[in-house]
Amino acid sequence: MTENRRALLGLLVVLGPVLLVSMDGSILFLTMPTITRALAPTADQALWILDSYGFAVGSLLIAFGSLGDRYGRLKLLMIGAAVFGAGSAGAAFATSPEWLIGCRVVMGLGGATLLPSGLAVLSELFPEPRKRSRAIGVFAATFAAGFAIGPILGGVLLSRFDWGAVFLVNLPVVTVFLAVAPFVLREVKTTRPGKVDVLSIVLSAGGLLLAVYAVKHLAAYGLSWSAGIAGLVGAGVLTRFVLRQRTLAYPLLDVTLFREKVFTVAVITGVLSLFAWSAAAYLTGVYLQSVLGWSVLDAALLALPGAAALTVMCVLTPAFALRIGNRAALVTCHFAMALGLALLLATTATGGIGWFVASTVVAGVGYGISFSLVADTAVGAVPAERAGSAGAIAETSNEIGNALGIAVLGSVAAFVVRLDGTVVMGLHVAMGIAAVLCAGLGVLALRWLPRQVRTS
Repeated sequence: MTENRRALLGLLVVLGPVLLVSMDGSILFLTMPTITRALAPTADQALWILDSYGFAVGSLLIAFGSLGDRYGRLKLLMIGAAVFGAGSAGAAFATSPEWLIGCRVVMGLGGATLLPSGLAVLSELFPEPRKRSRAIGVFAATFAAGFAIGPILGGVLLSRFDWGAVFLVNLPVVTVFLAVAPFVLREVKTTRPGKVDVLSIVLSAGGLLLAVYAVKHLAAYGLSWSAGIAGLVGAGVLTRFVLRQRTLAYPLLDVTLFREKVFTVAVITGVLSLFAWSAAAYLTGVYLQSVLGWSVLDAALLALPGAAALTVMCVLTPAFALRIGNRAALVTCHFAMALGLALLLATTATGGIGWFVASTVVAGVGYGISFSLVADTAVGAVPAERAGSAGAIAETSNEIGNALGIAVLGSVAAFVVRLDGTVVMGLHVAMGIAAVLCAGLGVLALRWLPRQVRTS
């Protein structure tokens, strides 16, 4: 096999797990009503089913990136794919909410190894800079497309099979990867100084867990001592994590990168775009099925225009940004997301399909720009020797945003429904908050970003 053919086959092999990791962050958005009827989870258990996966991936992405550098990216890819497949099989046959949540966490553990290791393996496959840049662009577009098609695939599968099929669909891809990867991919290992700081991993994951538990419990059951204490302890643990990073010679998270305004805006954009998108996808799925009475397949088909807009923008953004500049592209992204989310405020309990489709298309333009541009902008904002840390933080921002969107805005919607009694009001309040946040970041980007923003 020639090196060129090996590289192309290797790219295809790596893209399979990448697609699964991003797709499984969103595939349950349209299937949750069906899962809720089957397993009868409580309000906070339903939210944990949705975002325990994202939090496992987001909290461990940087840590597993560091482990891969030391012990081998291909080795970690193989282990991660096997763990992801095992978690998927367990989730497909779950008989209780607790079982399903646990399996989603296991899937997250596997998923956290796949993104950074897959990206590193591509660097070995494509040593020539121009080809490597194109391969990474395909990698990013596949990752974004996975988020977009996840709900649609979930809806299509549920129209023909039991809900467990949304997890079983992962197994053929994992099996092919495990069978082919050792023959077309080579081990990638770099020498990094220092040791993995286990305490930092525990502090970051534990702080996030406690903070999100507090938000979910508050939304589902109202004020309580347990939620208040968990929130305060979680905030304290996360503060301790940040302070610890500033004292380590080789930190898990290089917080000094946030002194650069361009980097900070890029990372916040990464968090906020997935924050808004995940919450909108989940809440509109509930709205379409539970309020308007659409079938899961019809709801999935309605999401196609927005998914198409998002995917097309991922492909077109490099040329778009080259023409108008990265600053203008990022600002466009923020205001497109804000406008698209605001359109959902026109939906009612008796109609709103047109507003929904328009919302997904307009916001999809913003999401596509964000997914394609954020990593390059973040990496280009820092010195070359710190590009690896910047890239890892940019990837993590997407996963954290994906989980936080459902945790925070999903909880806000649940709280409003508990007070008001209507899903539509919960949708409106949550999307109104998201729209204001996106518009606010757009204004901040106009004030903070220089007219010329570098990329990698």
